Amino acid sequence: MLNRVVTVAALAVGGMMLSKKLKGNKSGMGSSIIETIEVNVPVRTAYNQWTQFEDFPQFMGSVHEVRQLDDKRLHWKANVAGEEKEWDAEITEQIPDKRIAWRSTSGVPNGGVVTFHKLSDDVTRITLQMDYQPEGPAEKIGDALGAVRLEARGNLQKFKDMLEKRGKETGAWRGSISQH
Repeated sequence: MLNRVVTVAALAVGGMMLSKKLKGNKSGMGSSIIETIEVNVPVRTAYNQWTQFEDFPQFMGSVHEVRQLDDKRLHWKANVAGEEKEWDAEITEQIPDKRIAWRSTSGVPNGGVVTFHKLSDDVTRITLQMDYQPEGPAEKIGDALGAVRLEARGNLQKFKDMLEKRGKETGAWRGSISQH
């Protein structure tokens, strides 16, 4: 009997949390995730590989294409909650071996920052912080169920596996972009 009461209570709390999440954030800020992973390569190697934006489809499951238009602008094609979407993004800050920040300028509303932290000569902690605005019922349900967080975690793991297996970056862009 106690197990049944606990199960019903858990379902009720879960339902309330899902309902609040689906109603959306009244502040208009959307949703946020923070994911971290440690990669067994030097910080310079991890950062250099992350600047190879056109390689993102190799480790980001839902991303079909990223085209770098210039030093600051990217065009993305991806599957978002079963729907094909495209958007443009601009890099708003880039500090070699430290951070890359971005925001979308059209299409899918998102923005965030990836930071690189030297833990030792051969270990780097990568932290991804992303804000996004789920659109439509499928995206809102997926967001409420943690799909974006799970995908980000999986993508970081694939990045780690790819880079550690290869042992070196495929290229680098070492320029800086000042925050604006």
